[in-house]
This record gives sequence, structure tokens and C-alpha cells, in this order.
Amino acid sequence: MSGHSKWAQIKRQKGANDAKRGQIFTKLAREITVAARQGGGDPETNFRLRLAMQRARSENMPQENIQRAIARATGSGDGAAQLEEVTYEGYGPGGVAIFVEALTDNRHRTVAEVRNVFTRNGGSLGENGSVAWQFEPRGIVAVNLNSHDPDDVTLQAIDAGATDVNQDGKVLEIYTNLEELEQVRRKMEDAGLEVETAERTIVPKTMVTLDDQRSTQVVRLLERLEDLDDVQNVNTNLDLSEELVAELAS
Repeated sequence: MSGHSKWAQIKRQKGANDAKRGQIFTKLAREITVAARQGGGDPETNFRLRLAMQRARSENMPQENIQRAIARATGSGDGAAQLEEVTYEGYGPGGVAIFVEALTDNRHRTVAEVRNVFTRNGGSLGENGSVAWQFEPRGIVAVNLNSHDPDDVTLQAIDAGATDVNQDGKVLEIYTNLEELEQVRRKMEDAGLEVETAERTIVPKTMVTLDDQRSTQVVRLLERLEDLDDVQNVNTNLDLSEELVAELAS
């Protein structure tokens, strides 16, 4: 799981410094709108919406923004444009796999922007299916350890149904099968642990290791893809050393 966790670690630490709140709220609002449109506006019966709302609250998104995003799904709110889920697959420097998830109201604009970022940063946009087979779906629950013992929390996570864990400082990333994501989240909360986020993701089946120069180029490409307004998530199978993660995250 280290490919996902290392990139997530860089995003988490840089996000705390950059605090691009406006862009974060826009991406979260889009996810909430699509989730509500597909499964209804009740988070108790719509698991995807519940996850999106939980993540929005963890990012301190105002409640009125959340409700406005749900209203857009029914066409009752302003700007109820139809958003479409699209994915893009490509390669970064050194041939690493990159999988991009986006929400857009204009496919032509989004693919042009994504292709441009790949091309300008030493990568190439591939065909559908070219790298998707290298990833598998998972759930991830990020728990703030606070004063809890990491080994004890790890055992609790395994008992709750975790398939893997990764510690990043004071945060324990707990990986689950998708169907057990909500179960694990609730059991962690019932155990008195602070759940920062719980979300769907994809993780690489195998990892690729590059030298520091090319690894840095890949991370810059990932960051520029994440900066695109339409892009929701970016995943890669690049493995990174702890030393390089610390340097890039700073």
C-alpha cells in the first residue's frame, strides 16, 4: 500500500501548509453533488454521500456549502450543471502508472487540460485500460492516534476488519475492503478514536522505484494534475523513500 500512503502523506503535509481551501471546497462540493444525484440526498441510505459529507466536515467545510451541493443534485439549487465522472490513465517519468479521477461538465476541456499537464511534465496520456489493471479498489480510514498506542490501535483495526495499516506520524491509515469500510470506521469511532477521513480509493498492486530525480519529477506531475479544478483524485504506483517524502512534503 506504500505507493498510496506516501503520496497521501505528501498531500496531507503540503495541504496543511498551503491550505487551498477554496479549491478543496469546490472539489468536495462536486463529489457531494454527484453522490446525492446518484443515490439520493439522505446520507443514512447513501453511503457515498455519507463519506463525502464526512470528508467535507473533516476539512471544515461550512454546513451551508454542503447543503447547497446536495440541492444542486436535485436541480433545486443554483448552478445545477450536470457533472460527469471520468477517468484518465497515463504514464509519468520512468514509466510509472498514474490513474486520474475527475468530475466535469465538459469532457473536451478536461481531457485537454489533463493531456497538457502530462505532456509538459514528462508523462504521456494513455488509453482507457492501459494502467487501471495495476490498481485495485480499497477503503481507507485515517485515524488520529493522539495519545493512543499505535500497536493497540493496529490490533483494534485488524479486529474490525482491516486488511492493512500504515502509520504516518500521528495518523494511522487503515485499509479495508470496500464493503467493510463503513464497518471499520464505526468500530474505530466506537473505540473512542478520532477518525479524520473515511473514503474510497484505489491502491497499486505492485510498486515502481525510481531514482530521486525522476521520483521528484513524478511528484511534480501529480501535484499539477491535482491542481486542475476538475480532478478529484490522483493515484500512482510510485514508491518513495521516507527521506524523499520528507523533503518533498516540506
